[in-house]
Amino acid sequence: MANRRLYQLDHSTWKCDYHLVWTPKYRGHVLGDRFIKQELRRIIKMIAKWKGFPIHAWHVGDEHIHLYLSIPPKYSVAYAVQMIKGKSSAWIKKKTKKFPLGTLWCRGYFVSTTGLDEHMIRNYIQNQQHHQVELVQPKLPFWNPR
Repeated sequence: MANRRLYQLDHSTWKCDYHLVWTPKYRGHVLGDRFIKQELRRIIKMIAKWKGFPIHAWHVGDEHIHLYLSIPPKYSVAYAVQMIKGKSSAWIKKKTKKFPLGTLWCRGYFVSTTGLDEHMIRNYIQNQQHHQVELVQPKLPFWNPR
């Protein structure tokens, strides 16, 4: 079932969960190598632990990364994405030497807050491995402001 854990800082109790998706700057199966995927998982896990971003689910695909995590209210989402993308780009490029100069990641990213649809987002991320074999993906409902 869904993780209903509340986190605490000195003066706040919080549950700020986000679904993040971003892609490499050079599209194609750039992240398809097994070693690169393992290193990215290790690096992102280390950054998240260092900054205190609990990871609930994730998927490192050949063309994009899905990350479902909690970000403490003392950090903005933009700061969290900057840390994860910036540090992982620098570390993976030092480790592998397979990528051209410049950043590894595209400038933008997708972010969505999670609430009642947490279970659906977990399933969507866990089913990303089937995306590689062209199976139908479950659709996420988008909020329609009225």
